Amino acid sequence: MKKEIKNLKEAAERIKLAVKNDERIIIYGDSDCDGICSVVILEETIKNLGGKVFDVLFPDREKDGYGINLKALELIKDKAPALFITLDLGIGNIKEVKIANKYGFSVIIVDHHQILSSIPEAEIVVNPQQKDDESEYKYLANVGLTFLLCREILGDNISLNLKNSFLELAALATISDMVPQIGDNKMFIEEGLRSLKNTFRPALRAFLDIIGEGEVVGTGLYKLIAAINAAESVDFKNEGYKLMTESSPKKAMELAQFLIDKTAFKQIKIKEITEEVERRILKKPASEIIFEGDPAWKLIWAGSVASILYNKYNKPTFVFRKGDTESAGSVRSPKEKNSVEAMKSCADLLITYGGHPQASGFRVKNENLEKFKNGLVDYFSKL
Repeated sequence: MKKEIKNLKEAAERIKLAVKNDERIIIYGDSDCDGICSVVILEETIKNLGGKVFDVLFPDREKDGYGINLKALELIKDKAPALFITLDLGIGNIKEVKIANKYGFSVIIVDHHQILSSIPEAEIVVNPQQKDDESEYKYLANVGLTFLLCREILGDNISLNLKNSFLELAALATISDMVPQIGDNKMFIEEGLRSLKNTFRPALRAFLDIIGEGEVVGTGLYKLIAAINAAESVDFKNEGYKLMTESSPKKAMELAQFLIDKTAFKQIKIKEITEEVERRILKKPASEIIFEGDPAWKLIWAGSVASILYNKYNKPTFVFRKGDTESAGSVRSPKEKNSVEAMKSCADLLITYGGHPQASGFRVKNENLEKFKNGLVDYFSKL
């Protein structure tokens, strides 16, 4: 018998209580496919319970960084008391959760990323990476956690249509987050893609009409995922979320085409940046890592560039946008080299960092960039 995920039932009961008591509910999700799909599933679950979500927020990774943002908390502090639920982020936000508590928010963190030095003082934390979580679910993307949470919330009241709709989103986000295709992940993908062909969600229907229904399991599937990941957040509102919750087929078609066009432009920029980094590598002596940044590079391009380079050179790869005073970047690393542990060894130099062993991110003051690079080289050279 499978052991339950720690605090999953408690989180489900707390959300049901919030709906019953007509509490304000605010959801704060990450700005990628996993975060967006997680938010949509939880919001629709709450609506099916008869509740409503007061506000939904997504950080702009370029301006706000990854995770809970102090600017967002300032923006909504007059909405407290409220239940503040984070999805696909929050596990590294020790300071920010303390501030949210001070403002009067009850915080639930639902996250699947590696735990750093300690766990935030939230009311409830659902994360299978916790040391005392004995469940088998450490492999889940956040959307998988959210699906299990929402199934716990709705119980027998989840209709077949709603379950299939959630599975479609779970399939896309599970594939997008590149987690192992085992256990429940395998089920999400198989059942979700089977249902996707007959989806009633206008956003997904629009994508299928544009890319061709027969392409749903081929390159077209990755075009769909890439389009969702190309969505940006402005003033804590996300384009991908707007599309996924659009009820008008006509507007959904326009938004889907907009994101597909945006993806094409993104691919051009990724190719240009990758070629530039490779030119820089050729001019430098061999190093344990690839560590490159530029003011002209967008953070939303960094992860894709890092993926291409680490696959080609089999080295931990750090690609970042260099701002006026701070830099923020994405990291990709071979399986045998844990990028989060590497950054943990330089934690005193970083503003924020975290993620998965093979896919993570960071924010650092420019004055510490060279020290950070040297610390990473030192860490990886000792492995």
